[in-house]
Amino acid sequence: MKFTEFIRGTLMSFSSRFGRIAFAATAAIAFTTAASAQVNEIRIDWATYNPLSIVLKQQGLLEKELEKDGIKVRWVQSAGSNKALEFQNAGSIDFGSTAGSAALVAKINGNPIKSIYVYSRPEWTALVTGPKSDIKTVADLKGKSVAVTRGTDPHIFLVRALAEAGLTDKDVRFVLLQHADGRLALSRGDVQAWAGLDPMMASAELDEGAKLFYRKPEANTWGILNVREEFANKHPALVQRVLKVYEQGRRWALANPDQIAKLLAEAAKIPENVAKKQLKERTELTHSAIGKPQRDSILAAGLALQAAGVIDTKVNVEQVLNDLIDERFNATLSN
Repeated sequence: MKFTEFIRGTLMSFSSRFGRIAFAATAAIAFTTAASAQVNEIRIDWATYNPLSIVLKQQGLLEKELEKDGIKVRWVQSAGSNKALEFQNAGSIDFGSTAGSAALVAKINGNPIKSIYVYSRPEWTALVTGPKSDIKTVADLKGKSVAVTRGTDPHIFLVRALAEAGLTDKDVRFVLLQHADGRLALSRGDVQAWAGLDPMMASAELDEGAKLFYRKPEANTWGILNVREEFANKHPALVQRVLKVYEQGRRWALANPDQIAKLLAEAAKIPENVAKKQLKERTELTHSAIGKPQRDSILAAGLALQAAGVIDTKVNVEQVLNDLIDERFNATLSN
């Protein structure tokens, strides 16, 4: 399979294009009991790459916020950005956790989402190889097999790294696996490298001596919470209440670093030292409002993919990004 065809397959892996719904953005949104009463259940994801989602789920914070209105909460695990986006495109969840770059690719393909909140500033991906590997640079990947999860930040990180190294569509063999399976494939020697994701990446480092041979923190796009456009248009007050609870969880996480590491370890079924490595060394939770820093990071990723021939030159990446990011819910956030 040609390299560009493989990546274009990423764009087409999401469901068919939805029409975009235009609406006027407002600086602040009033809460009303009537608006909340229109919804019986909120469907939201949790993911090991989104530590705040684990706090909310384990502590029942969203349930406490919505129980007086009789609104139930259904939690769905996302194994990667690709799964969260598939769920949202199918209407299976209302809120989903992704990387910013993955959300952009999905939006280009017509996934009807809005990016509304920052749950982390991570360095959650790098290119990883085994402890005895002779791979030291991206150029060394020529002729090698690499495990990767299509439609995720590690996937896009890998694509950008290969393009910068001048590798072509015939140089690398992609092995398509979900993140945890990619880690396992590297451990077993089934692949020679892996586009990693924390906490599995931190676990591979500590447990097996895996090496992060290529790191570029600025190429990791932000951890973004997305909402379905239709839900945001019909229930903006509920969206703001969800973000209010996310802020509650974020403040708790910042004040209780050891406890959030324990929660992550339990949820991801990893040792606490692995969770602490992810959270203390490669995860920043001090941001929440979405705006210029996220725009700049995601735009850089989009333009890099376009320069590499992955995104069609006819696509106005900046225009799609402007349609993706929705800042109207920032008014009541802490920053």
